Amino acid sequence: MAVSIAQRPAANTRLLILTFLTTLIFHHSLADVPAGAPTTEQLPHRRFEYKYSFKGPHLSQKDGGIPFWIHTGNTIPSADQVRITPSLRSQKGSVWTKNKFNFEHWEAMVTFRVSGRGRMGADGLAMWFTTEQGLDGPVYGAADQWNGVGVFFDTFDNDGKKNNPAIVVVGNNGKLVYDHQNDGTTQALGTCLRDFRNKPYPVRAKITYYKKTLTVMFNAGFTPDKEDYELCTKVDNMFIPTEGFFGVSAATGGLADDHDVLSFLTFSLTEPGQQPPPPESEIPKEEKDKYQEEFQNFQQELDKKKEEFQKEHPDIQGEPIDDIYETVNDQEIRQVFEGQNRIHLEIKQLHRQLAMILDEQRRYVSVITDEVAKKGTNAESGQPDTVGQQQLGSVLATQQEVLKNLNELRNSFYESLKQIGSAQGNAGALGTYETIQHFNEIKEHLHTVKRDVEHLVQRNAQNPAEKTVKCPEVPPMPSCLSTVHFTIFIIVQSVLFFCYIVYKSQQEAAAKKFF
Repeated sequence: MAVSIAQRPAANTRLLILTFLTTLIFHHSLADVPAGAPTTEQLPHRRFEYKYSFKGPHLSQKDGGIPFWIHTGNTIPSADQVRITPSLRSQKGSVWTKNKFNFEHWEAMVTFRVSGRGRMGADGLAMWFTTEQGLDGPVYGAADQWNGVGVFFDTFDNDGKKNNPAIVVVGNNGKLVYDHQNDGTTQALGTCLRDFRNKPYPVRAKITYYKKTLTVMFNAGFTPDKEDYELCTKVDNMFIPTEGFFGVSAATGGLADDHDVLSFLTFSLTEPGQQPPPPESEIPKEEKDKYQEEFQNFQQELDKKKEEFQKEHPDIQGEPIDDIYETVNDQEIRQVFEGQNRIHLEIKQLHRQLAMILDEQRRYVSVITDEVAKKGTNAESGQPDTVGQQQLGSVLATQQEVLKNLNELRNSFYESLKQIGSAQGNAGALGTYETIQHFNEIKEHLHTVKRDVEHLVQRNAQNPAEKTVKCPEVPPMPSCLSTVHFTIFIIVQSVLFFCYIVYKSQQEAAAKKFF
């Protein structure tokens, strides 16, 4: 009986452990199902749609048009970019696709610049996907009451809330009138505050519409990294027409900016498991035959020009063209320059931070001055001011923290200067042998001078009686001209000058007799 009672707690303990392990394994297996679902989800199939895109170089044609696009207003296409509006007052323009885009899911990548001389700009730039082309209108140069979605890059603060520059997403069913006075914030489906004016690199925006979700990713243009995106806003359960036109528009007002679009790349997205439509099905047979005929004509003209060039230049036939390839030295120099450019940008950022901290420093100094003045008046009146002393102590602590930040900035600035020195050292390593030998000779001369100085110091230390080294006295200068000689010289010179004046006056009088 005692044995059975002693064994019962051990059996219960083993049963509890087995039950706990079974429950843990069961819950773990249930948790793995939803957690693993997103990781195993495949990405959508992306296909580049060239008929709804443009980018440089050779962006515009000879007639000034953009292939598969139309432009209106003050838009100026060029070889490497499309200037939607120049930096002039009351300008507006837009570019739109000629054909409708008929895909349920899509992604658009826009690379642009907004630059101006002023601290503030206006009015902004907009990216559109609408059922009709809004060629002209009051909403950033495009039509109002659109049916689709507009992503606005607003630079001017109309409502005075200091919430610009901003990126605003506004949807419309064709009946909504845009709220200009409030910068569209009362109608916005999503928004984020981002500064995109006067950036060192082009600004990039990636707008994705997939499974009824619109996502706006933003690259602020601080670095040359093209994939340095951050999430701006995300709108769920958004219904956009499956057919529509892509467009970009911009406008200026009392203030003006240059609104330049460098590229607009469009991709169609297909869900995993679905077969994407073949590219041939989108191009009609007549249009395809027309393009094929144009290609053959261009190919024949190119062959003729090649034959003419070979006849005119028989000496360079078959010679490889090496100038278009980059050599190792050119590549190293380019890498050095790119490194120095990055360091320069870092130093500029440090300068901006240092200016901000110095402004805070000046403000704290003014506060301290006011507190000292109040303390002096209280001391004269005989009233102690404990609150002022506490505030003064807090200000002094803040001052110490600011000084610490200044030291950290100085150290980082010193590190940047060291990097510049190393980069310049790498560039200087490409110097010639004569330059290196010249510096070695200078170094040897400096060592020689140093040894001579040390020798003189040691000799003076050995002879303490001769510590005060006296320079040799200069012999007195002999007096080469006495006072009498100087007086005679002055008198003779005065007589000669007087005789010259009399002679000159007689000559002028004689010359006047002939007239």
